[in-house]
Amino acid sequence: MNTKKMNSSFNQKNHPHRRYNPLLDEWILVSPQRANRPWQGQTEKTTQEQLPSHDPDCYLCSGNVRVNGEKNPDYKGVYVFDNDFGSLMKDDVEFSEEASDFFLLKPERGINRVICFSENHSLTLPEMEVDDIKKVVDVWQNQYEELGNLDYINHVQIFENKGQVMGCSNPHPHGQIWAQSSVPSIVVKTQGNLKKYFDKNGTSLLEDYVKKELEINERIVLENEDFVALVPFWAVWPYETMIVSKRKIENLAEFSEKEKLSLASIIKDLTTKYDNLFEISFPYSAGIHQSPTDEKPHPEWHFHMHFYPPLLRSAEVKKFMVGYEMLAEAQRDITPEQSAEILKNVSVIHYKK
Repeated sequence: MNTKKMNSSFNQKNHPHRRYNPLLDEWILVSPQRANRPWQGQTEKTTQEQLPSHDPDCYLCSGNVRVNGEKNPDYKGVYVFDNDFGSLMKDDVEFSEEASDFFLLKPERGINRVICFSENHSLTLPEMEVDDIKKVVDVWQNQYEELGNLDYINHVQIFENKGQVMGCSNPHPHGQIWAQSSVPSIVVKTQGNLKKYFDKNGTSLLEDYVKKELEINERIVLENEDFVALVPFWAVWPYETMIVSKRKIENLAEFSEKEKLSLASIIKDLTTKYDNLFEISFPYSAGIHQSPTDEKPHPEWHFHMHFYPPLLRSAEVKKFMVGYEMLAEAQRDITPEQSAEILKNVSVIHYKK
């Protein structure tokens, strides 16, 4: 006797399903039916502390002495310096590689830098003016070119960790650069998939993807003349977004002045939407993916910027990557379409104003 339950018609808004991420060649499990489950787990403490424009105890504020005894200049605007506690070292060391099946290692050489976005300790990107964010983009471009021109640097990773929940130990507005001799694993994986698509189709994967997203208009959060901010079809984090250039730009070095201003504008609007969502300084890890600096041609690459915020239901409830996510594959409850609609309807005027 057949006791198989009659199948109902699939509805991606209600039924569990998997989605494919072509950048990483990975799948994610989406479980929209779980979005309304009650939460009795850990909640995060939120503080709306009013920060001063200058903190005498902050290692990143202008004129202050850092832990290593060096004094910051009385800078205005963007300030860059080598990280006092870098994860990489510039030293070129002698090394004899020994063949091994299980214990492969090699030295890694590189440079870590800190980028202070502003001398104003109390500001974050959404609270800065577009022209001031554009100065940050200018420095990103200059650092990518300067570090990428060093003969031992093959990749330049620019990123920002914002908020204590993302491990940021200093509230001063700042980001980081890790420039290194190897191309990191996730970037290698992304590059392989971009190249596979480019070799097959002769076009950029992300250029074609953005055109489709603009046609469908289900996951678009923001758009200007040069960039699109969207929730990726395969997004893992609840309010994950990606900024993609409309023009196929391989890296920051190819940006025009107009495009840098456009990028600054869409960063401000997107991060303002984040802050307005729960009316807090919204935490995230964000970073740029662009072509390596290994002096090889990379027509497959297309500039994009990822934003990975951890918050799920409110300022107090975050998404945890545990259990199934650590052992099997990424999983989310709220669908990318739902989070895109929520973000789209949030104001770009900062709630503090």
